[in-house]
Amino acid sequence: MRHRLKDVAERAGVSVKTVSNVVNGHLHVRPDTRARVEEAIAELNYRPNLSARHLRKGRTGVIALAVPELDVPYFAELARHVVTAAAEYGWTVLIDQTEGRRDQERVLASGITDHLIDGLILSPSALTAADLAGLDGTPMVLLGERIEHCSADRVVIDNVTAARESTAHLIQIGRRRIAAVGAQRTDVGASARLRLAGYRDALRAAGLDYDQALVASAPAWHRADGAAAMRGLLTSGVRPDAVFCFNDTLALGALRALHEAGLRVPEDVAVVGFDDIEDGRFAIPALSTVAPDKEQIARLAIQLLADRLDGDRTVPARELAAPYRLELRESTGTG
Repeated sequence: MRHRLKDVAERAGVSVKTVSNVVNGHLHVRPDTRARVEEAIAELNYRPNLSARHLRKGRTGVIALAVPELDVPYFAELARHVVTAAAEYGWTVLIDQTEGRRDQERVLASGITDHLIDGLILSPSALTAADLAGLDGTPMVLLGERIEHCSADRVVIDNVTAARESTAHLIQIGRRRIAAVGAQRTDVGASARLRLAGYRDALRAAGLDYDQALVASAPAWHRADGAAAMRGLLTSGVRPDAVFCFNDTLALGALRALHEAGLRVPEDVAVVGFDDIEDGRFAIPALSTVAPDKEQIARLAIQLLADRLDGDRTVPARELAAPYRLELRESTGTG
């Protein structure tokens, strides 16, 4: 038997409106009343009819998350947190892959799926502020610092400071020829540019020269790209004593190349990554890395989307910064 709000109200000795306020998370319910309602909900195993609730609000109860690549561990882990955070609002999450293509990102941002979803969380790779100008469709939250000064809400982390701290850590443990792996010289390389800037800042602060020969490009940020970039550095004769990789999958590839070359990590070459993916924790040696709070990124994005859906959609866009930490492990001799 499926119980109704009325059944819960009778069991708790309150009005149907009070039960509705508790179920919908309204704050003005007295604590003792809320406790009685929650006890009645548990006793009756009451489950809200989310479909009816969404229909009353003129919504589908479905949002979308669009990321460049689903098989990149960072995005897979982030997607899991988004699904968990969305469930607290009774939302279902559709997950799409843009492959970092501007045309695909524009289709999503333009609201062509407005009849299917209530909102969109998008991690853009190629989209520009001009692409977003004048859009007034599906509420949207952007992830990352690719697009600044636009009309969409954003969740970011401080890539420059995080990269500076990572490089500074390598300097603090006595390394002086620090390579950077992951530079990109294309329009889509926003994160790469920010992390390179932080790397250069740390060198400058320590009085170390920036050496272009120690900077290796990577067309994509996959394991194979990290291995190829590391092999290129080793065969060029620059012989770094440390490497800051712009993400963890690059770092995992670099670890493989260093192993093949007979070099020890961290004794010969210390390695730091970025993203704190699970694979890095089980690498040998375990990978030191920048650890963005992926759970908080997801929660902030969902909160921004909820605020847009339930509030005034004309208010200025907000930018929220998620925290990160430098997770020190075996690959820098500090784990």
